[in-house]
Amino acid sequence: MEDYIIWFDHLGMSDVDRVGGKNASLGEMISNLANAGVTVPGGFATTAHAYREFLATDGLKDRIDQALDALDVNDVNELARVGSQIRQWVIDTDFPEPLEKALKEAYEKLRAGNDAMAVAVRSSATAEDLPDASFAGQQETFLNVVGLEQVRTSVKEVFASLFNDRAISYRVHHGFDHKLVALSAGIQKMVRSETASSGVMFTLDTESGFRDVVFITSSYGLGETVVQGAVNPDEFYVHKPTLAAGRPSVLRRNLGSKAIKMVYHTDPSEGKFVETVKVDMEERTRFSITDAEVEELAKQAMIIEKHYQRPMDIEWAKDGDDGKIYIVQARPETVKSRASANVMERYLLKETGKVLIEGRSIGHKIGSGPVKIITSINEMDRVQPGDVLVTDMTDPDWEPVMKRASAIVTDRGGRTCHAAIIARELGIPAVVGCGDATEELKDGQNVTVSCAEGDTGFIYDGALDFELRENTVDSMPNIPFKIMMNVGNPDRAFDFQSLPSEGVGLARLEFIINRMIGVHPKALLNYDGLPGDIKQTVDKRISGYSSPVDFYVDKLVEGISTLAAAFAPKKVIVRLSDFKSNEYANLIGGTLYEPDEENPMLGFRGASRYISETFRDCFELECRALKKVRDEMGLTNVEVMVPFVRTVGEAEQVVNLLAENGLKRGENGLRLIMMCELPANAILAEQFLEHFDGFSIGSNDLTQLTLGLDRDSGIIAHLFDERNDAVKALLSNAIQACRKSGKYIGICGQGPSDHPDLAKWLMDEGIDTVSLNPDSVLDTWFFLADEKID
Repeated sequence: MEDYIIWFDHLGMSDVDRVGGKNASLGEMISNLANAGVTVPGGFATTAHAYREFLATDGLKDRIDQALDALDVNDVNELARVGSQIRQWVIDTDFPEPLEKALKEAYEKLRAGNDAMAVAVRSSATAEDLPDASFAGQQETFLNVVGLEQVRTSVKEVFASLFNDRAISYRVHHGFDHKLVALSAGIQKMVRSETASSGVMFTLDTESGFRDVVFITSSYGLGETVVQGAVNPDEFYVHKPTLAAGRPSVLRRNLGSKAIKMVYHTDPSEGKFVETVKVDMEERTRFSITDAEVEELAKQAMIIEKHYQRPMDIEWAKDGDDGKIYIVQARPETVKSRASANVMERYLLKETGKVLIEGRSIGHKIGSGPVKIITSINEMDRVQPGDVLVTDMTDPDWEPVMKRASAIVTDRGGRTCHAAIIARELGIPAVVGCGDATEELKDGQNVTVSCAEGDTGFIYDGALDFELRENTVDSMPNIPFKIMMNVGNPDRAFDFQSLPSEGVGLARLEFIINRMIGVHPKALLNYDGLPGDIKQTVDKRISGYSSPVDFYVDKLVEGISTLAAAFAPKKVIVRLSDFKSNEYANLIGGTLYEPDEENPMLGFRGASRYISETFRDCFELECRALKKVRDEMGLTNVEVMVPFVRTVGEAEQVVNLLAENGLKRGENGLRLIMMCELPANAILAEQFLEHFDGFSIGSNDLTQLTLGLDRDSGIIAHLFDERNDAVKALLSNAIQACRKSGKYIGICGQGPSDHPDLAKWLMDEGIDTVSLNPDSVLDTWFFLADEKID
């Protein structure tokens, strides 16, 4: 019987040539990882031998070979005709008697008298899921298959799907010989996720290749909606070292729209096994799995990755009946794990434009060209090389034409759907889950698609100028101080951590508040008293979180912990919020609580705000978030920086207030850094340093306040220069005071990023660290190394 059928628990990774990558992997996990905590539903697989014997029936193989040998896969219409003809030949051919008999016996044994038991019938190609090929979505999967006749039909359809248009094209373009690829059908007990959730997870970050996280997507119902990209799922990042330490480890949560779900069809005897239905609005505004389930998934993913010794792409499902989580597929991740970590590739927009629409970014590239809105596979020949393909949902069937596009934009889909995987393999920027791109964009309109700005991808009006920078970081020369980075956007943390640096010298909390929260903290603290229209807007923002205040704290935790995890164990210096009153007023509900100041740059900001009775409750929320990151999650590489401290008395009050909120200087290794950005700070440096563990110089404000100018004023902007002698005198005073007291001294202002010669002067003055914008790290590093050598 094993010539035709093999049970999963008799399989392992040495059987790829017999049952393909997917089925061998299922057997490997059942055989080796069940005792380690990985749960996989049982089943069996048809063999490659059975498939080849089937092809030998009625001269089927010879007919297929002749048709494929004569095919030009770049002719989309001919590809569709030939593929359809071959698939029909396969459907019309009977199974050999031994395969028919073995299939019947195995299925009867699997269902063990339970006539209503449903199975999934999945494809597994013998060249599939190997480390150098994903074959993502090339063959078919059938869910909720009930009864022997439906199983037989589904296996036949799986065999036929080896000759889908996309599969034929993929093999040709990736150098696989059609004749050497065989197919195995896996017949596996269904997990009842139609009443629960399912999704996909990767044991690295799919965009940057960062290895210390598990990236998880989840939506309601059967997993095909996530895999196909038909739904915008919830997304989560889990930090592996924090999880391994037994601490809270969920770094990020992104609530997906989850508009639809796939469920069992009420009457599968009609030949339709599943159907798609709308998700109730109340369910859509909740996360589809809990933090505990997210961490359970990540644990199983880490066990699987450790066993296979490589990053993995895993499909999972939660059973609505028993509440357990099951692994239904695991295969090697094939794109980011192969990328070179030594070559840093950076796409940078050189101009800005009107944002037409936004969604989830795939990759970090930029593409531009005329829009081609495609509504069905029959229109694919309209896409010409360099066009921007815009559609509701890219399907793996479209792979033959996707490679022509300069970029891809979709209404639906998440970052783990098949289309996203193919876009990464092809190296094409894609923005998925935009909602209404097909309505907002116009055919023939020139646009620029940017995935170079973080998790959010932007489609700009017009063909904007951009550049590609490449640097090799194999051998960075030595320089006498540490280079750190200014990183405000947690979306880019996993990407930037691969740059050579000593950590983050400035992480702006206001960036997290603005981008990830968007609501004034007072509006959340006083939620019950908000006007109706503002409350309605706030309700949309806080969806998925247990309360308005928890939303604020948890989002701060997410932003801070993402930065801390990305760079751990290197230092991440987090600056407490430094919004001016006009900037706070721009947040949702902000105008209800902010004063109207003539010159907010010199007004209610920094330390003065924290110690004020009117803002202290808001400040306490920031402290709560920082304390959770450091004490509960254990990310003690986070240090705290206090901005805009006008007097020594304010310094003392803020330090005491931090201690009252659980952030006591020196406790649990906590260092408190002060922004040195007022002339008073540099002049009285020794007195301020009595309360802090060092300075980080903010050269932007220090220059403005020293020279008495507004850098935003175009009339006098030419006078703004951090290299002015008066500014340098204050910089030198601050540096020497820190060196004399043996305390930390760094600079995090814009100056060294703009002026490498200023960075060299700071190096000569004996500064400990220079914190640069990420795009200037490599250039400045090499400049300083050359200057040192000279």
